[in-house]
Amino acid sequence: MVILNDDTFEEKISLRLSRLNVFIITGASAFLLIAGTILLIALTPLKEYIPGYANTNLKREVLTLAIKADSLEAQLQYNDQYVQNIGRVLKGESLAEILADTMNSEVKTVDVGGLSISKEDSLLRLMVEEEDQFNLTRGASDQLQLFSFFPPLKGLVTNGFNLQKDHLGVDIVAPENTPVKSCLSGTVIFEGWTSETGYVMAIQHNQDLVSFYKHNAALLKKQGDKIKTGEAIAILGKTGHLTTGPHLHFELWYNGTPVNPENYISF
Repeated sequence: MVILNDDTFEEKISLRLSRLNVFIITGASAFLLIAGTILLIALTPLKEYIPGYANTNLKREVLTLAIKADSLEAQLQYNDQYVQNIGRVLKGESLAEILADTMNSEVKTVDVGGLSISKEDSLLRLMVEEEDQFNLTRGASDQLQLFSFFPPLKGLVTNGFNLQKDHLGVDIVAPENTPVKSCLSGTVIFEGWTSETGYVMAIQHNQDLVSFYKHNAALLKKQGDKIKTGEAIAILGKTGHLTTGPHLHFELWYNGTPVNPENYISF
């Protein structure tokens, strides 16, 4: 095979062909073509167009959605427990029983691999548990100081907050039929009647803060209503077995734990 210049007929390339070198050249060319195609597909986004290969962005989105689904499942379990505890509080169950059940449901078995706990460690654990036994509002004070609370009722506080006596709020006495107002903006998550506390309303505020208003004569809002700070939500009354006269039993719960309203609100 000879390659010539068309103008000068000068010989540029000459190659003696045979079956062997034709086979070698053809095979090498085919090999290089196949290898180049494979590398092009493997190292570039072109492989996404081949059936059986998943889109890279799709894989990333699936992983992100799986992580979000796991987080949502954990949050859903937390919310379910939160709502159940609120329901038990409205039914009049004691705080100690609720906390005990919640802690028992969160206990996990851990294999310590045969390690033994020293006497000093046991004493330290016991000391910390005793110190924290009634410290239910630890860490809540600083966060709640950031809220600008509106007094739900102006009156005389006749019974204060007392965890030891299972009195989880304050009793405020005022003239009957006085409007009861929301301490913060939020959403009504419960409104109804219980035999012990009469007409009750619970409002969910920001940052896991919930307020309760009990012994009302009537409720002015429904479940799901959006409430503004200082908006009238009920009429003061004396409904329920646990009342001796017109008053409001007001509770504040932060992160599932009752706090003393008098620390943050002037009634």
